[in-house]
Amino acid sequence: MKGTVYKSTGSWYTVKTREGEAFECRIKGKFRIKGIKSTNPIAVGDRVSFELEEAGDETYGVIHEIRDRENYIIRKSVNLSKQVHVIAANVDQVFLLITLNNPKTYTIFIDRFLVTTEAYDVKTVLLFNKIDTYNEEELTEIRYLAELYRKIGYTCLGISAKEGTHVDRVKEMMTGKTSMFAGNSGVGKSTLINAIEPSLQLRTAEISEQHLQGQHTTTFAEMFDLSFDARIIDTPGIKGFGLVDMEKEEIGDYFPEFFALKQDCKFNNCLHIDEPQCAVKKALEADEVSWSRYKSYLQIVSGEEDTYRDDEFEME
Repeated sequence: MKGTVYKSTGSWYTVKTREGEAFECRIKGKFRIKGIKSTNPIAVGDRVSFELEEAGDETYGVIHEIRDRENYIIRKSVNLSKQVHVIAANVDQVFLLITLNNPKTYTIFIDRFLVTTEAYDVKTVLLFNKIDTYNEEELTEIRYLAELYRKIGYTCLGISAKEGTHVDRVKEMMTGKTSMFAGNSGVGKSTLINAIEPSLQLRTAEISEQHLQGQHTTTFAEMFDLSFDARIIDTPGIKGFGLVDMEKEEIGDYFPEFFALKQDCKFNNCLHIDEPQCAVKKALEADEVSWSRYKSYLQIVSGEEDTYRDDEFEME
């Protein structure tokens, strides 16, 4: 039988078949995923093959194969080991919620997030929330930011989760897909999710309450089917996902506008900092590349992103 993992509690996995039947499953033997030292062999979103077995009156599934992942999102292990925790697999898109104030979303934060999703090969949509609260000057700033990221190739949309503005457009983008939501604490993720699917309200409250009680040292993601042919992966309590370990020379490849210019640099391993005849710096001076993006790039390359630990994003 084949199905998709909707929930994981460490040793048991809830697997749903295409027909909508759910089975509690265990793993057969040990799974090693190529190239990842992971604390969890199977993640929410994984597509698996399983067989049913009976023990007494109970029927349960035994997972014997994980099909190839299109992508996955990891969180670094809390301790210093090289191990990671796979938060979710086969994610079609992540919606990053951005607010101009209350709280302020910094461009370094947006850019670090985008570098990470580019590295994970996950499409990101930028949602500029709370547009009902901004004055004309602030709306101009939002339009400027949206244009900056649109030019690079990202889909941007101004919304008000509270007022319901453009929530229907978000639903359209979600239809037929598996989505996650991310953003700083307070940007309105829960408000938006509840506007999209009011029936999830109770679940969100229950999950948060359980997490506050500190019952689990590890927090597990869960996938929900929505009423309009869409799925959402909820990862309560998980603050951020770490930058993938990458070489300095690689970082520029996850800035799409830098990657497009790379072939015109004199050196193929150009870091776009001090090298002569650098196409990125040339574009920067001609205002064809954004200074805020370049500044973020320099901070990531120099390892300065660690100073933004306080500015972590939450997945939901």
